[in-house]
Amino acid sequence: MLKDINMKTFEDFGLSKALNTSLSKMSYKEPTPIQQQAIPPALQGKTLLGSAQTGTGKTAAFSIPMVEAVMNSHQGCALVLTPTRELAKQVLDVIHQLLGKQSGINTAFIIGGEPYRKQFQQLEKNPRIIVGTPGRINDHLDKGSIELDTTSFLVLDETD
Repeated sequence: MLKDINMKTFEDFGLSKALNTSLSKMSYKEPTPIQQQAIPPALQGKTLLGSAQTGTGKTAAFSIPMVEAVMNSHQGCALVLTPTRELAKQVLDVIHQLLGKQSGINTAFIIGGEPYRKQFQQLEKNPRIIVGTPGRINDHLDKGSIELDTTSFLVLDETD
């Protein structure tokens, strides 16, 4: 267990102005305990395993440092794997809010039950953040339509 870092506001993390603006628009004021413990080491590129009850801000705990990393680099991408399509959609919605409308960072939503053509179109735009389910991501890997060799941020959400 990480020690309590006790960050009082999101500005205490030293995040970019654009990300702080997005957090303010989302009415995020004080980080939750999981966010206080997870965000600083994630911003340093450390590997984490976080566990907290539903509704405690786990999605933001991994999404904030992931978005910060992608926004501050011109290369590399992030991959978020979730067990269900519904959770993948929720995660992508949070990521889009964090990115804001002006970020210019492309994302891809790669889940089963959706047409491949639409997903191929998303992948052709060289997304920097990919959110999807393991089965469909594997399908795209097998087809050669997705490459993950530049992935620098990996999230396995709901691994329990």
